[in-house]
Amino acid sequence: MTTATEDREQKKASGSSRFSFFADRSIGEFLMDQRAFIVLIVLVIVFAALSSNFLSSGNLLTMTRHVAYNALLSLGMLLVIITGGIDLSVGATLALSTVVAGELLGGVGLPFINKTAYPSVVAVVIICMLVGAFVGWINGQLITRFNIAPFIATLGTMYMARGTAQLISNGATYPHLQGDAALGNTGFSFLGSGKLLGLPTQIWIMILIAIIVWFILNKSPFGTWLYATGGNARAAGLSGVPVRRVTVRVYVISGTLAALAGLIIASELTSGGPQLGTSFEMNAIAAVVIGGASLAGGRGNVKGALIGAFVIGFLSDGLTLVGISTFWQTFIKGLIIVLAVMLDQAQERLKNARAAAAAAASVRAERGEPTQDPDPEPEGLSDSSGAEPPETSGAEHPEPSDSATTHK
Repeated sequence: MTTATEDREQKKASGSSRFSFFADRSIGEFLMDQRAFIVLIVLVIVFAALSSNFLSSGNLLTMTRHVAYNALLSLGMLLVIITGGIDLSVGATLALSTVVAGELLGGVGLPFINKTAYPSVVAVVIICMLVGAFVGWINGQLITRFNIAPFIATLGTMYMARGTAQLISNGATYPHLQGDAALGNTGFSFLGSGKLLGLPTQIWIMILIAIIVWFILNKSPFGTWLYATGGNARAAGLSGVPVRRVTVRVYVISGTLAALAGLIIASELTSGGPQLGTSFEMNAIAAVVIGGASLAGGRGNVKGALIGAFVIGFLSDGLTLVGISTFWQTFIKGLIIVLAVMLDQAQERLKNARAAAAAAASVRAERGEPTQDPDPEPEGLSDSSGAEPPETSGAEHPEPSDSATTHK
């Protein structure tokens, strides 16, 4: 025979199953998870109201082209942040790749045979991406072998990569990177200015890299290792995850994608130089955090990183379109980074509070304690008949209370 309290609990369980979505998560958590998409929609509405050209097909295509290289940086940064790290060197790596491309496309002197070699565009792209991978490998080694904090390690390589680019170029830019047909090194402009099936090449590259990163995170053991490393590196190592190897690989991937982004920018501008990519690492970090990734590691996804990249790109281009000063743009981007981190921390506190409440409820259930009831009935009326509960025997209560003795 069940009591009225048990009946009410059963009714609550059956009622909650009808609204399982809201039973599993609160409205606040849902809005937090979708904050990047909400911000993007708000930006589109605001800028469309301020400028009639914002939603034109030409402007949308141009903005998406600008988003592409930031998306590549953000996807690489996503992998790093999931492991609990940070990569401040991506902007400098981007600049270094454009300088290397400029040197190679301009001809490489071979003093031993007194000749100048002009590598093909494919060779230039591969070499530049290897340079980016090498910078990422250095980051990984500094972090894993020398136990240097990721922030400090990548801050140092940021200055070293930027300095190397300045030493190679002597501070100058490399104009006219389109190559020369007589030298067999034309075609570099296809990366930033070409089109494939009606869409710019860099958009196709962004889509392809996004699919690859999504597959890595969701369909490969390496993706599981990434989340495990970011969640608890020590526990992951004890369970057999090669934490050091995973860490090195994500920085190599981040450096490679930064070099690819640099090649796209240099191809679009047909020039390169050591000054490119300044503060691009901040855009990538902001995009990943806006997209829902946690700077503490263990959380993040491709969809969020891409939406975050669109938020940063549309914000920058939209502010320029409506005539906002670049100084204010810098301030607004910094403000967005701070707000994104604050929202991330608020989301963590919300989830921790719900987890603590669920754990407390399970402990009470195991102990047989009644759960909180919004409309508890008076003591003694739990039985549906309304009868008084039977008196307990003296064996169950060998020491009666003082009030009971007085009534006797």
